[in-house]
Amino acid sequence: MSVGYGPLLAGLCDDAALFPPGNAPLSEAVPAHAEHGKSSHADLVGSFVFPEGRLGELADFLAQFPYPGELVLSLTVPRPSAMLPALERAGALDAVIVAALEIVVPTECGVDELFSALDEVSALHPDIALFVEVPRDARRTAILGRLAGSPYAAKFRTGGVVAEAYPDEAELAEAITTTVTAGIPFKATAGLHHAVRNTASGTGFEQHGFVNVLAAVAAALDGGDTHAVSSVLAERDGAALATRLAGLAADRAAEVRARFLSYGTCSIAEPLADLRALGLVPSTDSPTSEGTPA
Repeated sequence: MSVGYGPLLAGLCDDAALFPPGNAPLSEAVPAHAEHGKSSHADLVGSFVFPEGRLGELADFLAQFPYPGELVLSLTVPRPSAMLPALERAGALDAVIVAALEIVVPTECGVDELFSALDEVSALHPDIALFVEVPRDARRTAILGRLAGSPYAAKFRTGGVVAEAYPDEAELAEAITTTVTAGIPFKATAGLHHAVRNTASGTGFEQHGFVNVLAAVAAALDGGDTHAVSSVLAERDGAALATRLAGLAADRAAEVRARFLSYGTCSIAEPLADLRALGLVPSTDSPTSEGTPA
């Protein structure tokens, strides 16, 4: 059933090794990311997700240990006003390319203020993708409405370190159907630790699966309503999900990924192992080949 790293999986996993629950030291995470780029699973790995507040630490590290090639970052920033200063600091680093900004919208930030800042950055840096972390509050509908038809994309939190951080199937299904219908690309962050919907053994958290999200986007593209998409998100039969995805034509798979751009994972080994088990990537690609524990 292997489909390799074709349009459905290429660049799906952004490397968020620095973030919880992995919290890898920078001195380990940066070299490991370089190793991913030389591995048999290199096509699965996207940008290196990096918090803008640690750019000074990154500068010090790279001064001692130059990166082999270009280090492509997706910078997380805590507020819209931090975007331009972060880009200025990152621009001073050798071998560092900023491909995207992921912007948190703090409680005090209004919708007009947010989009004014996005427009300013976009005018100065049109080649940098801008992702708005859509808040789970009263501003959500207005922000999604403004994202529709704009050059900007959405970012949804799909989990975290507390149960409340996990949206249920209905909430995530609503987000997916809204973005697919409106033509808003999105990425996800946190909580997608495994390919298939599961209950975390240590915490009891109900965790979404990234393969479920891929299949849910395909269902929304096929005209499925929120209930249908929610059912796909709740599916725990990995073989059924893998069969559904393996049966997608290449152009449909590319359309799914044009909507669901990537997700951040603190471990590349975990999703790779799950994809191997489902037969969706070559069995020769070992999660231990990345040089870090599986």
